[in-house]
Amino acid sequence: MWRSLGRWCFLLMMCGSTAVYASGQLDGAKLAQEKVCLGCHQVEKARVGPPFKAIAQRYQQASDEIEVYLAQAIRQGGRGRWGVIPMPAQPQISEEDALTIARWIRGLSLEGATNE
Repeated sequence: MWRSLGRWCFLLMMCGSTAVYASGQLDGAKLAQEKVCLGCHQVEKARVGPPFKAIAQRYQQASDEIEVYLAQAIRQGGRGRWGVIPMPAQPQISEEDALTIARWIRGLSLEGATNE
């Protein structure tokens, strides 16, 4: 009986984590739109800032700690990482929302990305 229960728990955990991941991806895209990230960034093409897929490509080999770094870059802004135009700080975005956006960016498909 315990083995059967353990298998069910494992199955539920796996299905739940997939749903949470997919939900996080949708939430990140929605947040990027709501927080006006798309005013300077696009998913695949450079605008004022780099495309999100290029960011994902640059940090694809990095550890998961890069998500915290990206979230801090969203909130604190920065200069010199992607050219001469600085990214203004976005302190109105909560730490949690910034981390969700960072995870979404990092999870984007890398097809079609250009590191501009």
